[in-house]
Amino acid sequence: MQNLHGKPRAFPGGPICYGARLFAPRKAVGLPDSLQLQVMDLEVEVLTGVYSEETHLPQPLRISVIADLDLPERFLPDTPLSASKSYIDLKHAATDALPKDVHFTLIEAVADHICETLFVSDARVRRVEVRIVKLAIAEADESIGITLVRHRR
Repeated sequence: MQNLHGKPRAFPGGPICYGARLFAPRKAVGLPDSLQLQVMDLEVEVLTGVYSEETHLPQPLRISVIADLDLPERFLPDTPLSASKSYIDLKHAATDALPKDVHFTLIEAVADHICETLFVSDARVRRVEVRIVKLAIAEADESIGITLVRHRR
């Protein structure tokens, strides 16, 4: 088959050009299954901040955590909790596992601490996403903060 300029439209065994897009022939690849556990909108007081007015008192943060886990082939009605992970572990990482006597200059460091706590506690945790909103600086119900995503290395 030829294009409008009389040149071949497809290369034998190679990519095929359709308009401005280039599509290469692909083999079907199976995607891995995953399980996401979520704990959303925890309000936590954390020593954090850069500016002097922020550094002497804990700041209110809204923390949400999503953890991607390896999972078994199937979850049957009698599958025990040990085949998954308790939501309480995610809540613990975002609350009680945060040291009360440590000042985190950046909320990014708070998020990293939460990720590391989850990675260390369970080898099945593959990815952690932490969203932190700084409640004290919001003026009109806006969400000001960060989302940090870490993958197990």
